[in-house]
Amino acid sequence: MSGLPLQQTRQLFIKVADDIIANQDVLTEADRAIGDSDHGVGMARGFAAVKEDLSNSTARDLGELLKAIGTKLMMTIGGAAGAIYGTFFRSAGENLAGVQILDSEALYRMLADGMAGVQARGKAQPGDKTIIDVLALAAEVAAEMQTTDLIESLNAVAEAAYEGMESTKGMVATVGRAKTLGERSLGHPDPGAVSMYLILKSMAEHAGEMLD
Repeated sequence: MSGLPLQQTRQLFIKVADDIIANQDVLTEADRAIGDSDHGVGMARGFAAVKEDLSNSTARDLGELLKAIGTKLMMTIGGAAGAIYGTFFRSAGENLAGVQILDSEALYRMLADGMAGVQARGKAQPGDKTIIDVLALAAEVAAEMQTTDLIESLNAVAEAAYEGMESTKGMVATVGRAKTLGERSLGHPDPGAVSMYLILKSMAEHAGEMLD
């Protein structure tokens, strides 16, 4: 079963940071429709700070690496997105102490624990038009692929994440700022769902390059 050693995983998240920064305008546009247009700026700011931190990371295992990413995002994104992504990454690392390789089992743990942390904080459920609609499908797929090669798992997870993101277009927001729009939120994807999809898509693409 293939996987990425810790230092390669650190490089992977640097590449993810670059992709989120490059997609600032995409995230801003997604947020303009049902939010306050600041998701792109906040995510780019947060991941720029993460990239700087990762360049000098002394994390001893995957748990420490993910928790450091979460702490930095919580401090730098701002607003609800900062709390959500900070919680996701910090929770994602909760049960990965001592783990040195990002493999399919660790990927599942990361997604399942990260989602649980976000749900505990915000109480959102699948169908509420949030990041949870991406994470629920991604974690479900990851659970079924814990013994497969990492790139195969990541590609399947990214596909599930896309389905989750697309599904939010048909939902009426029931939590967060967008809930005030009611039916007017229909037809637009949730901005957090878009950014989480982009993160998982980036992980799949760059892990594939590294393991090729």
